[in-house]
Amino acid sequence: MFLAEYQSKEVLAQYGISVPDGRQARSPDEAQRLCKEIDAHKFVVKAQIGAGGRGLAGGIRFAATPSAVAQEAGRLLGDVLVTDQTGPAGETVELVLVEAAIDIVQSCFVAIALDPADGAPMLLASGAGGVEFEQRARMDEDTVHTCPLPEDSAEARAALADFLSGIGLIEAQAAAMDAIYAARKAFIGNDMTLVEINPFARTAAGDWIAVDAKVAIDPNAGFRRPEFASMVADRPAPADELAAQKHNINLVRLDGNIGVVTNGAGLGLATNDMIVDAGGRPANFMDIRTTASSMDVARGIEILLDDGRVSAILLTIHGGGMTSADTVAEGVNFAYAKATRKLPVIACISGKHAEWGHRILRDRNVPVESCDTITAAVTRVVDVAGQGRAR
Repeated sequence: MFLAEYQSKEVLAQYGISVPDGRQARSPDEAQRLCKEIDAHKFVVKAQIGAGGRGLAGGIRFAATPSAVAQEAGRLLGDVLVTDQTGPAGETVELVLVEAAIDIVQSCFVAIALDPADGAPMLLASGAGGVEFEQRARMDEDTVHTCPLPEDSAEARAALADFLSGIGLIEAQAAAMDAIYAARKAFIGNDMTLVEINPFARTAAGDWIAVDAKVAIDPNAGFRRPEFASMVADRPAPADELAAQKHNINLVRLDGNIGVVTNGAGLGLATNDMIVDAGGRPANFMDIRTTASSMDVARGIEILLDDGRVSAILLTIHGGGMTSADTVAEGVNFAYAKATRKLPVIACISGKHAEWGHRILRDRNVPVESCDTITAAVTRVVDVAGQGRAR
């Protein structure tokens, strides 16, 4: 469950992390009026959408006066932003965040996630953050550095200080560590799976501020954190993700070219990790819920076929429980039966009705290649996607 930027900052601020003074607005007049409540000499107006990449798409605008804030809010509200993560349909801006603009001396990236090796909190950081950080990180895997983030202690701080020095966070280092450990408390205390602050910015006064932030909450812990349910319900989200939700599919857009279809969150995450390890880039995370019908699956496949970035589809399905392999295969068939763009499908299907699922795909002219193992399927789809061929 991803929170919107303003919601993420509200949560982090409760743990003592500094954030810019800001207010949310749904109209230009409201944006101008709220400037009176913000202690600032200049402002920034930010589109509140579910996808990232807003800055490069024109979704973040600076304004020197309240009247200029109203003008920039008017340009954003109702506009459709198309970013690397929205897909070609883009996302309509219905809410903006008006904040005090920050004079940044140093711009960094910090994030906390779970270490896949042991499930403990792990720090990811870079001495160069900002709008273009994600592009740089994709081009150079050495942009982001990682280290364990155990509970706050003198020993842990000494190790963290060495790590931060190594990536260029030297000035006001004690304040930076205070903010990082505060983020760790928020991470643990709210069952988060991700805290991302970019830019994590140092001011001339030596303060570290979360200029932008993204928080993800573990949906499996929702019963412990019911207050987040309403926040997520109000969160702006890409139209495709909302459409998938209505059809019993959990979908998150990513920035690659391999469409991924799985039935299980763990299987989906593992599949995406394997694609990245093999040199590919997943275009999405998809989890077909156990309540999904063949027609629901068809809608999920249609979303991938309509995405011009996707050049191949990887189907990793384990039939079991309430979702059988033939149900998923029928959904793929329904989508391809009326599709004009028929991308190659690489399939690894096991479990309940697996052979029947393979037969449905083969006999009904879906352009499918079957693989016996996920490793073989991932290797093949990365190769096919690299060729970028559609049938």
